[in-house]
Amino acid sequence: MPSCAANGSRPDVTGALLALLSAASFGLNNAMFRRGVLSGSVLQALAITVPLGVPLFALGCLIFGAFGAFGSLPPKAWAWMSAAGIIHFVIGRYGNYRATRAMGAALSSPIQQLSVLVALALAFIFLGEYLTPLRAAGIVLVLFGPVLILRPRSDRPQTQDKPHFVVKYVEGIAWGLVCAVGYGTSPLFVRFGLEASLESHTIRDSIAGGLISYTAASLVIGLILLVPGNIAHVRALEPTAARWFTASGVFVFLSQLFRYMALAVAPVSVVQPVQRTSVVFRVIFAWALNRDHEVLTVPVLVGIGISLIGVLALTVSTEFVLAVVPLPDAVAAIARLTWP
Repeated sequence: MPSCAANGSRPDVTGALLALLSAASFGLNNAMFRRGVLSGSVLQALAITVPLGVPLFALGCLIFGAFGAFGSLPPKAWAWMSAAGIIHFVIGRYGNYRATRAMGAALSSPIQQLSVLVALALAFIFLGEYLTPLRAAGIVLVLFGPVLILRPRSDRPQTQDKPHFVVKYVEGIAWGLVCAVGYGTSPLFVRFGLEASLESHTIRDSIAGGLISYTAASLVIGLILLVPGNIAHVRALEPTAARWFTASGVFVFLSQLFRYMALAVAPVSVVQPVQRTSVVFRVIFAWALNRDHEVLTVPVLVGIGISLIGVLALTVSTEFVLAVVPLPDAVAAIARLTWP
């Protein structure tokens, strides 16, 4: 399937701006969740943040006039949007929450950045998008960031200076990879859902799709809560954690609203990398809200920076770079190569 906009076009710019708003909201959501999980559990967080998205997205449909779009979405679109919601809001978000609880929002960020590679690989295979030398360099940098942070070091403390925060590297890495797969796969499903529409898809279609996704994910969470003991566990949530999880749910809704809108007007290869700049906002808000419960050492910040540069290399068009940095014709010709 072709992407919905040509590289460097105005829709791409709009999509990139929407993805950036999504990234900022997502970064604040992670910091708030990190605060809430100090006294609450991952299941309690999911039980609040996922169902909360249903009325909020319904409000978004009302504001943007998206309820009328439901009639134009064929059953295939409903199926893809439902699958996107389950894999992102249940599987991906659970992996994100577990990784964040185990390692902190900042330290787990570069591992979750690998989701951009999953999204791009799927976009290349199924959406007809392509690889360039600039994007290849970006992939290397995105991979190198986590390697730098997680490489064995004899001086790495297993327990931080503050005894109430013990970094669990194996758990954090494992769940970070689950998060990367979930977050990297869901944009493809959203695009499939939008492309399944018989008419050209719009932002209203994407917002309606977001409500479908959240509803499907909420139904799965409801089934999970039917397991004996889970409802009682959720009801035992402390008020402080409940407030942080509710605030987190609001900002993650805003993040997803902007993400679905971005995917309606720009290719996955633009939206997903820009959206992953949330790593910057994760660090900013982690420092502001949770500095006593995060690992913010120089190697971590350097690794995050390298990963972010890689994401930007995956996002910026080759022609834009050549316009800013004049190169010899032979080098420019190599930079313009595409695969496949």
